Amino acid sequence: MAAGGTDMDPEGPGAGEQPGGLRSALAGLTTRGRSFLAAGVAAAVCSYVLGQADLLRVGLLLAALPLVCVAVVYRTRYRVAGSRRLAPARVPAGSEARVHLRMDNVSRLPTGLLMLQDRVPYVLGPRPRFVLDRVEPGGRREVSYRVRSDLRGRYPLGPLQLRLSDPFGMCELTRAFSAYDTLTVVPRVEPLPPVRLTGEAAGYGDGRHRSLALAGEDDVIPRGYRIGDDLRRVHWRSTARYGELMVRREEQPQRAHCTVLLDTRRTAHYGSGPDSAFEWAVSGAASAAVHLLERGYAVRLLTDTGSSVPGPDGGGGFTGSTHDSAETAGLMLDTLAVVDHSDGGGLSPAFEVLRGGGEGLLVAFLGDLDEEQAATAARMRHRTTAAVAFVLDGAAWSRGGEYGSTPELEDRLRRLREAGWTALPVGPGASLAQLWRQADSQGATRADAGGRVVGGMTGSWT
Repeated sequence: MAAGGTDMDPEGPGAGEQPGGLRSALAGLTTRGRSFLAAGVAAAVCSYVLGQADLLRVGLLLAALPLVCVAVVYRTRYRVAGSRRLAPARVPAGSEARVHLRMDNVSRLPTGLLMLQDRVPYVLGPRPRFVLDRVEPGGRREVSYRVRSDLRGRYPLGPLQLRLSDPFGMCELTRAFSAYDTLTVVPRVEPLPPVRLTGEAAGYGDGRHRSLALAGEDDVIPRGYRIGDDLRRVHWRSTARYGELMVRREEQPQRAHCTVLLDTRRTAHYGSGPDSAFEWAVSGAASAAVHLLERGYAVRLLTDTGSSVPGPDGGGGFTGSTHDSAETAGLMLDTLAVVDHSDGGGLSPAFEVLRGGGEGLLVAFLGDLDEEQAATAARMRHRTTAAVAFVLDGAAWSRGGEYGSTPELEDRLRRLREAGWTALPVGPGASLAQLWRQADSQGATRADAGGRVVGGMTGSWT
């Protein structure tokens, strides 16, 4: 929410005050006011040339009317406060958000006719304008408008502007509030089906290990009693030793980890706009990250440049407890809202990060790969992790037609699969939900054909 106040008198202490005094007020003459002033001056000159006193009176009247209006508007003092509220402040691309504006007259005088307008970027739509009738002292007026963008990003809204005019429309003065808000348009998140994949590393999914805090009566690691603990878990020997109630620790499940890798190399993606390959990859990364966070995974978002979200915090960049999953999802979506092409030429920075802490599942959204980058991506897959790659077919996306595999793409996919990846090609308009199921069936087929699961044991990817 943004709020602010302004004084409609240029000499007042208003937040939206503009310097210039009476000169700025004269600059606020409308086309009508300038026409009246010019006509008055012309009539006065003609009266002098023709010697017509009556014409001089008409000229003086025409010239005086806009000047009087300027003086009246210039001396008018209105104190108003404005606020803005976004509902919601974070929206997916292609969805609408509603902006609520509120104006309060905090002075003891009623206002005249006011024009309210808000400044918005052109991608969100036309600039909204509202005409506010007389606002009584202490009164308020509320209006709203809708904004929509097919392009993700962070867009500033504001500042609010008020335009005061006289009853004859001769002069208009504009004052602006100082506060503004930011609308965040995040990538579209596609709901993904719960599937059961093979190839997930031991210790994750349904097969995730549980570390017991109790190894026996003589090897117990108790903790202090907390309100709500079951009294049957009180460890009396430790209670007698420490002089306070101590309870046995419960089983602590080890959280499954997942890294979502997004290839942002400029040379790996073709085209631009909402339907481009890069935007599909960004939306896919957002969908996968949110889906896995909802399933209890500790997720890290990694780009080809080696930067990760959440940043390294002692946990390798992964999220912490399950209670911050919604907050982490919002952080990742905010990051993906402004992610852009990188000028990097390879995936080596991301490989170095994964080599230092690449535990758990790896889901990658890759652009075009040459032989060197395909070899680097193949090495990312550790023996103790499962890896799924969605490789975008740049040639098909650039043509804008239906997907048609090329020998180069098949060679890259084969190399990834030989390294243990579950690799799928992605053509224009592909559905991530269908590819998600296909990744499951492909992994199961590979496991059945080989008689074992390469690099791990069967697990749950839901």
